Amino acid sequence: MMKKYLFYVMRGQKMCFVHVLLNGLDLKEAGNEVKIIFEGEAVKLPPVLAQEANPLYKKALDAGLIAGVCLACSQTMGVKEEIEGLKLPLLNDMNGHAGLRPYSENGYEILVF
Repeated sequence: MMKKYLFYVMRGQKMCFVHVLLNGLDLKEAGNEVKIIFEGEAVKLPPVLAQEANPLYKKALDAGLIAGVCLACSQTMGVKEEIEGLKLPLLNDMNGHAGLRPYSENGYEILVF
């Protein structure tokens, strides 16, 4: 039975995020629906991962796992232009931040890292 998972990533540590990627890809390969949102300090990760051509990150992008990046935090952390350059969606449905409600209302299990 397929399940839906949202990884809501707050922490900016790359090692922590690598585990999000590993688990997200594993769940996707098992037939589940998986999405990842970058929020808080984690908004600094996409430019770093893209620059180093991280293979797990690329695989997650190709698989459509990346739902987007928080607009307000991208502005605060000074990476908004880099996120735009990567063509990642900037999410702002909750007072400028990426909200959980759309996913909760659509049956996603929300995992916060």
